[in-house]
Amino acid sequence: MKPAAGGGGKGCAVDPSLPRFRCQECRRALVVVGVDSYSDRLPAHAAAGNHAPSVQGSVMGASRMDNSYVVLSRQSRSQGPGIPPRPPSAAAPHTEPNQSTRAIEGSYIVLPPPAASIYKTPASEGGVAQLTPPGLNSSSPSPGNNSGFHSNVTVLKRAFEIASSQTQVEQPLCLECMRVLSDKMDKEIEDVNADIKAYEACLQRLEQEPYNILSETDFQKEKQKIEEEEKKLKAAIEEAEKLYSEVSSEMKDLEIKSKQFEELEERYWHEFNSFQFQLTSHQEERDAVFARIEVSQVHLELLKRTNVLNDAFYISHDGVIGTINNFRLGRLSNVEVEWDEINAAWGQAALLLHTMAQYFTPKFQYRIKIHPMGSYPRVTDIHNNTYELFGPVNLFWSTRFDKAMTWFLTCLQEFAEFAINLDKENNVPPEKSLKLPYKIDGDKVGSHTIVLSFNKNENWTKALKYMLCNLKWVLYWFIGNTSFAPPSGPVHTQSLRNKN
Repeated sequence: MKPAAGGGGKGCAVDPSLPRFRCQECRRALVVVGVDSYSDRLPAHAAAGNHAPSVQGSVMGASRMDNSYVVLSRQSRSQGPGIPPRPPSAAAPHTEPNQSTRAIEGSYIVLPPPAASIYKTPASEGGVAQLTPPGLNSSSPSPGNNSGFHSNVTVLKRAFEIASSQTQVEQPLCLECMRVLSDKMDKEIEDVNADIKAYEACLQRLEQEPYNILSETDFQKEKQKIEEEEKKLKAAIEEAEKLYSEVSSEMKDLEIKSKQFEELEERYWHEFNSFQFQLTSHQEERDAVFARIEVSQVHLELLKRTNVLNDAFYISHDGVIGTINNFRLGRLSNVEVEWDEINAAWGQAALLLHTMAQYFTPKFQYRIKIHPMGSYPRVTDIHNNTYELFGPVNLFWSTRFDKAMTWFLTCLQEFAEFAINLDKENNVPPEKSLKLPYKIDGDKVGSHTIVLSFNKNENWTKALKYMLCNLKWVLYWFIGNTSFAPPSGPVHTQSLRNKN
């Protein structure tokens, strides 16, 4: 058998009617080739006729041979190209002493009895069987040979099946796969032979070793000793099994406890994570509260440093004219100020002096009463006479308005004297005690009278400005000696004096 690709061998044609087989190892297609050249190499008495050449005497009777043989052609014996060499470890064929040399002069394949039975024909009863190789005369098969051809194909298939069952190797095989298989089997044979040699060497070594034969008494003693050791070992085994059961029970308890510990650990970590999250939330909330507290403290310090009265009664100046809360108090010949603005400025000044006097009541003898009534303030003297401290008034005859301003100035002077006496009681150094920047004497402040009748607007405005400057100094003293914080802004008294 050759692979299908090798069908174009030397002088051999592939008959398409021949059956195709595949190698069971590499799955390549195999065909039967070179059959037409068998007839000239067979014996002359076997090649006669147009029928397929037969191999006579290839299957011997059971009376002469234990096994049947199939004679191969000279082409097969010559180990031509494509035929694998026979392994050196293959067994030599078994021959009968009485068998003729001519009948088995060629190479042959030993078949087991079941395989040999497929080659038997009715003619074998006479001692000779004929086997027509498949494929002869395939170029012009005759109708009369179809039955023989199919029978030969069946025989070939059956031979492959038997070879597969006997060798544990799927048949047919190509030449390359057969060489690989042969090498593998040679290697296995070498390994088996090496094992056999090793076993034989061990057996010889054991046979050469001397040994003593025990007497019956010694044998019984050894037996008893071994039995005692066996009992001890059994007792040790029972003890070990008992310990094993105890250890197994303890292991089960430990496994249960381990599972419980794992559950506790898992619950602990869940609770820990929850607590950590809550702690983080509380810390963030605490930090936020601390931040708000810091902001509140900053605001509180700012409020403590804030001069409330100074902010509520902001005394400043607009050139020569003094102002309180941006209301101008006074007028000039070239600056016309409405009486509504002047009245509002007098209302703010009256409210400031009244607030400071009320704070120290009853220590301060509040004899002259100031009545802050918005833009319409009034002043009550020591005789309970009330005068209006607002305009408009007649510039040439304004007695009630002049008296109201004079009594206001007297009340401011009395409050300043009270502040100076209070500093003396508190042992305040003279340099830190209250001292008015402009002396008040009756209706005069500094060197200017506060009376409006028959007075120039410039002098009257300067007197009002000096009065506001003294009022501001009294305000700062009041803030420094009460719960009010010190002024946050610069003192404007010096600027008022510099404008003088």
